[in-house]
Amino acid sequence: MKFRPETADPINELVEVLLRGPHTLSPGERELIATYVSARNDCVYCQTIHGAIAAHHLNGNEALVQCVKLDPECADISDKMKALLAIAGKVQLGGKHVTPDDVAAAKASGATDLEIHDTVLIAAVFCLCNRYVDGLATWTPTDPDFYRQRAAIVAEQGYAAAARTPGEPAGEMPHLNTDAAGLNEHSVR
Repeated sequence: MKFRPETADPINELVEVLLRGPHTLSPGERELIATYVSARNDCVYCQTIHGAIAAHHLNGNEALVQCVKLDPECADISDKMKALLAIAGKVQLGGKHVTPDDVAAAKASGATDLEIHDTVLIAAVFCLCNRYVDGLATWTPTDPDFYRQRAAIVAEQGYAAAARTPGEPAGEMPHLNTDAAGLNEHSVR
């Protein structure tokens, strides 16, 4: 994100609207959707940071976040959230996997058109973000406290503030070779 802010800023703005803006789903519920999709995509950084943010919003309930990642049907969440996560999981596979029955099940469990729409959009955006993060071999800390601290910043101040807060390497991407003229060769990780 720090390497190319002109592309990062619009992504952060969209994520801010989807995960933190006014909504009938709580920020914790929306972060669970992002976490679930990121876990299904095996994006360690995204599932860990968004899981930490979800847990922060859910009174520190990291066990619930883990349960949602592994098996949302067994998680202590509403039937509406289970139906929305089922839709998100199908979007992760490909948008055409979502069926009218999936939408009907979500509506029957109390989901609104806005909640269904935004679940699909969160899932789609996080598929993009997961591929972006993993495709560039983003630095992925192993210390859970790093993610808890970042989660508190995001939960309290938003994604734009977190992007400006120190805590990760900045500047050139570590797996790119550069010279005085700029980027010239992409090296193998």
